[in-house]
Amino acid sequence: MYNEENVIQRFFDTVRPILDDIGLPYEIVCVNDGSRDATLLALTGIARKDPRVRVVDLTRNFGKEAALTAGLDLARGAAVIPIDADLQEPPELLPEMVAHWQDGFDVVLARRAERSSDTMFKRGSARMFYRLLRMMSDVEIPENVGDFRLMDREVVNALHRLPERTRFMKGIFAWLGFRQTTIDFVRPARQEGSGKFGFRKLFQLAMEGIISFSTVPLRMWSYVGFMVAAAALLFMLYILIDTLLFGRDTPGFATLATVLLFFNGLIMINLGIIGEYLARIFTEVKARPIYLVREQIQFETANAEDHKP
Repeated sequence: MYNEENVIQRFFDTVRPILDDIGLPYEIVCVNDGSRDATLLALTGIARKDPRVRVVDLTRNFGKEAALTAGLDLARGAAVIPIDADLQEPPELLPEMVAHWQDGFDVVLARRAERSSDTMFKRGSARMFYRLLRMMSDVEIPENVGDFRLMDREVVNALHRLPERTRFMKGIFAWLGFRQTTIDFVRPARQEGSGKFGFRKLFQLAMEGIISFSTVPLRMWSYVGFMVAAAALLFMLYILIDTLLFGRDTPGFATLATVLLFFNGLIMINLGIIGEYLARIFTEVKARPIYLVREQIQFETANAEDHKP
């Protein structure tokens, strides 16, 4: 949760009756990702009345992927379901997820059947991103599947063995494998507040996904280099033969400048891609923790009037 004070009460009023009806013991782990509003105060008030609610307060805003990692690290259940607080991931799917898990599936994916609640730009860019990632990556990342999924404890334990600091969780989830099934849903519009992912963050996440799960951007420059060298050799032969046979004036400055600028641009793009990979190597070598927890809040007892056993 990040600055979600306006939706917290509605989230709990929606989720807790559904979890109660499932009939299995549960806990709700709330990760406060450095909120600047009254999110932590509201969560503490709810946890005071319900011992099944555990609040994890991070020392600052580490970002969605780090906060998700914190929740998965600290959850103790036999199955774990990450879910955002904005209710765009319908809690009504939770009983069906649990039923599939009880039938023997290790992972139950929730896939958006359609994305009419998103803008046309977001739908188009997401479609293009998934197609590009499928072309470049060896890992099959399911389209229109977010972090909302059920994972068996064995899957979560396997996730703990992956040590990378720079994380693209959708790719990591897909890399794990295990026995999976999928259920479809229609994503509703956000009830309160506004989304926290603008174009810049979405672009960074897309870059993270491509670089984390593909080496094609690095390898492709070998092919580009061979093609450019072959084209340059053919052009050199053409100029040599044309000059020897027919004579030729020295090419103009504009032609030379255009060629130089074009190849310098290719070199800079190549260096930029190498720099992206080096930056991630630098991050991994430093081995800093993915997140830091300031405090965990959980009350052992609750008022009888506020919590049914």
